[in-house]
Amino acid sequence: MRKISFTDLRLGLIATLVGASITMIAIPAAAQQPMEPTAIERAKILAEPGVFGVFTMFKLRPDWDKAPAAEREGAAAELTKLIEEHKNNVLVDVYLTRGLKTQYDYFFRVHAYELDKAQTFMRAFRATTLGRHSDVAETQVGITKALNYITKDMSPGLNSGLSSATYTGPAPRYVVSVPIKKDAAWWNMSIDERLALMEEHTAPTLAYLVNVKRKLYHSTGIDDIDFITYFETDDLKAFQNLMISLASVGENKHHVRWGDPTTLGTIHTPEKVVQALAE
Repeated sequence: MRKISFTDLRLGLIATLVGASITMIAIPAAAQQPMEPTAIERAKILAEPGVFGVFTMFKLRPDWDKAPAAEREGAAAELTKLIEEHKNNVLVDVYLTRGLKTQYDYFFRVHAYELDKAQTFMRAFRATTLGRHSDVAETQVGITKALNYITKDMSPGLNSGLSSATYTGPAPRYVVSVPIKKDAAWWNMSIDERLALMEEHTAPTLAYLVNVKRKLYHSTGIDDIDFITYFETDDLKAFQNLMISLASVGENKHHVRWGDPTTLGTIHTPEKVVQALAE
């Protein structure tokens, strides 16, 4: 029988320890599997700051109405499939403007945590049947932020009014998007001067929050406008009164652009929008 030397014992011990170490740090097979991406949560992305919003308005070309009916009708399923393929990166809403606007027939509102994800989706859309038959009439880009002025610290009374207001009207049927640009005098005011004007702006709007939903996107530096104001409502009369109240406050003197274009449309699923355009 071969004698076992001290060197053999030492090498054997090292091999045993190395094997044990490898065993201890081995990662379970299940943990090595990549996590499946999850779809963007609508309620979450619409409530969070730091989210990009891309508004793109389209005008259908004359050849759309001349395309075969089967081709136009199939465009709805094609768009639905595209939205499903990109659901982990973007949230897509499509609105019908044909019959209410002359400059365009429909528009997209695309939300994304990373702007290039929205760009990728819109590029893919341009290759679809509907996209190939459409021209871009307007594109606006903004980002959501926390309140700048009507905060708990700076304006606690109005902040409480904003926080407690709840939309109680019927499900909105209409959407309105209004781009805004301020003048240089606005940006050169002190924070206290702007706060006073924003408090005057906010006070009359509180009564309308029960029947008008609104959302603000900041665009300064990433677009030629400063803000995109987005509204949903089932009561256009109330919305018009809200706009009149906002036109009569001091802040309005610092608008060099309000609308132009103002976008008015109706709210449907993307599939229903394309089906309406195909009729």
